[in-house]
Amino acid sequence: MSDIKNLEDLTKFVEDVKTKSFYKEPIAWAIGKVYKGVVEKDKTLSVDYAVVNYKENFGSAAVLLWALNECGTKISTNESEYVANLNKDVVEKALDIFDFLVEEAKDDKHRNLQNLLIIDEILNNEDAEDEAKFCVTFLFGDEKPKSVESVYLKLYLLSLSKVEIRGVNLDGAFGLLPNVAWDEYAKPIELEWLRENEIWLKMSGSYPAITSVDKFPRYLSHIVPNDSIRVLDTAKVRMGAQLANGTTVMPGASYVNFNSGTTGSVMIEGRVSSSVKVGEGSDVGGGASILGVLSGTNGNPISIGKKCLLGANSVTGIPLGDNCIVDGGIAILEGTKVYISEANQKALAELNTNFKFDKEIYKAIELSHLNGLHFRQNSQTGQMSASLSKRAIKLNEALH
Repeated sequence: MSDIKNLEDLTKFVEDVKTKSFYKEPIAWAIGKVYKGVVEKDKTLSVDYAVVNYKENFGSAAVLLWALNECGTKISTNESEYVANLNKDVVEKALDIFDFLVEEAKDDKHRNLQNLLIIDEILNNEDAEDEAKFCVTFLFGDEKPKSVESVYLKLYLLSLSKVEIRGVNLDGAFGLLPNVAWDEYAKPIELEWLRENEIWLKMSGSYPAITSVDKFPRYLSHIVPNDSIRVLDTAKVRMGAQLANGTTVMPGASYVNFNSGTTGSVMIEGRVSSSVKVGEGSDVGGGASILGVLSGTNGNPISIGKKCLLGANSVTGIPLGDNCIVDGGIAILEGTKVYISEANQKALAELNTNFKFDKEIYKAIELSHLNGLHFRQNSQTGQMSASLSKRAIKLNEALH
């Protein structure tokens, strides 16, 4: 049994661990349940993290690193990430240190300890021991991910709003994640295994219900959303998306990709592509499309400001400020030529004091981030124009 009987003892123990060569302070870490392949048994298909730590709970991280070291695990802290398997010996070593806190580990207290206690129970169940695989993942720096485990941890950081959209490095993540079949229980299945066993599965009536084939799981398969968030179709939000309180994602043409989402209460009936941010009070109309960094914006991520309206089937390819409108069915791309009348130049200049309106024709990219623009198209001439949005007028009246 450990000599640690109280928080003071634990603090001294942790401070000592932090002096050891195997310790390094992580920026994020989590304990996960790992789903491995059947055909490729060492291949990680996906990871479930129940408790995700970001710039917090360094004491628990130190105890786990100590337990790994005590059990003979070779610990590497020279890279930006480190992933280790958690077996019974490691878990029990860590639990011995936390023994005096076990009675308090309930509800929202000591959630990492709760996680370890459940894993210990599973690993000591003889029926589950051979199948259950667990890991602990540490991120020591925000560099390009090197493992499936670290990709999933970063996706969790995004979807749990622990970092901002575009707030972590996901370069190369798509290449690291395997393309798998997801069954009705959100468990990954190797496509190769399905092919090898197709005849038996079908003839025995055991072929699984496949909901999708993708590298990314669904958001709702991993995240318990806030009570004010509504997602009416699980297929519409990918893991790694970030939904702020009050966001509604309708069925139909809606879609929210990974590393994108909302920063406030938003109605989504259209497409929010990767790296796109949509601000408080905005409405992405039915079938509307906001271009992502992979779909024509030359790598420039798009933000939609507060209280904007993107009309049905419109396309937005530039960042918008607050109180903007893009009429239904039109496309505003970086190179789109936009006419602004002299009267509207003066009205818009009052809202956008840092921008010089000095001509009638602009490329749409020049109007990026400006407030109060209403983009529309003349039905007779086809000319695109921008005028002062009525939404902006209402906003000014409310402020004054």
